[in-house]
Amino acid sequence: MEMLDDPRIVLVHDWLTGMRGGEKCLELACRHWPSAPLFTLLHQVGSVSATIENRAIQTSFLERLPLAHRYYRSLLPLMPLAIRTFRLPRCELVLSFSHCVAKGIQPPAGAIHVCYCFTPMRYAWHMRSAYFANNKPNTLRSLATDLLLERLRRWDRSSAGRVDHFIAISRTVQRRISECYHRNSTVIYPPVDTDFYCPAPVQREDYYLIVSAFAPYKRLDLAIDACNRLKKKLVIIGTGQSEALLRARARETVHFLGWQTNEVVRDHMRRCRALLFPGEEDFGIVPVEAQACGTPVIAYGKGGATETIIPLESHQPPTGSFFTEASAESLADVMVQFESQRGAFSPTAARRQALRFQSGRYCDELFGFLRQVLQAPAIAPQRRAA
Repeated sequence: MEMLDDPRIVLVHDWLTGMRGGEKCLELACRHWPSAPLFTLLHQVGSVSATIENRAIQTSFLERLPLAHRYYRSLLPLMPLAIRTFRLPRCELVLSFSHCVAKGIQPPAGAIHVCYCFTPMRYAWHMRSAYFANNKPNTLRSLATDLLLERLRRWDRSSAGRVDHFIAISRTVQRRISECYHRNSTVIYPPVDTDFYCPAPVQREDYYLIVSAFAPYKRLDLAIDACNRLKKKLVIIGTGQSEALLRARARETVHFLGWQTNEVVRDHMRRCRALLFPGEEDFGIVPVEAQACGTPVIAYGKGGATETIIPLESHQPPTGSFFTEASAESLADVMVQFESQRGAFSPTAARRQALRFQSGRYCDELFGFLRQVLQAPAIAPQRRAA
């Protein structure tokens, strides 16, 4: 698609410490504009793809703090200040990819700011309990956390005024943008590499699979407890802050493989009985990657998964099942039901559903939207002072 020259574009991302779903969205913008400058709070060299690494990346003062790359989540109180210290070069378009503070960047005079929003700051809004579950109520620590989060919510809502156009990654996030920021948004689903994630003539094996970061809100504990209870083999690919707690919870049928390459992940998606997706996600690229490999998904029936998985009760060929309560019991019940109805799930239907989210569609919609905005800047909403 014909587009603007790179010097007229500036890219902004929260932080670069791993190649997750948000970085896959950024990567395609970097590929489209190979010379566009990229601003981010901190960058762990070698943690993202060469497409992102091989460009001018400008970081904030957080980069220079000791152990910042390991404990960057603890720097949350400083992040609004850090994003305000950036002074962007003159440009026509600022494109921010934000789930935390990137959308709070101050655009240069005359520039249009479009935010590709993964979610309003989840720590401060809808997932406080998941991130701060260890805080005992009515303690000094709990009261300090409440005060911090209230300040972050005020900043987050105020800084939304620096955005001209919001793009939401799902209808779930579109609703949150409306509730938190009182702003409209356009839904453009993230890209899924359906060329790489594809079926292969291999034998399905008797185990379930999880591919995930080990963060509390991912609710891997539910899947571990369910497989412990049913004595079902579960293979877990990933790493993260909750690893020690999850390993302590697991029994003999649960196997941790740690971080693995995309090739290993794809191989397991092709061979597992089903992917388990027990957390409430903003969108969830992994379930779509699994479906692209012809694999059914058992997911929690809230959030983005409800937009990408076709359940059994649908009038269309199903690609997965939902459990409705955030409990191991509810998940285990659905797994038992799934075992008895495996013949209802067609690899062809799963693959067809995944193709709705292929990378080419994302590029067409995102770059088409940006071109439309830049060709008609007068339609941009008036930014509020922030």
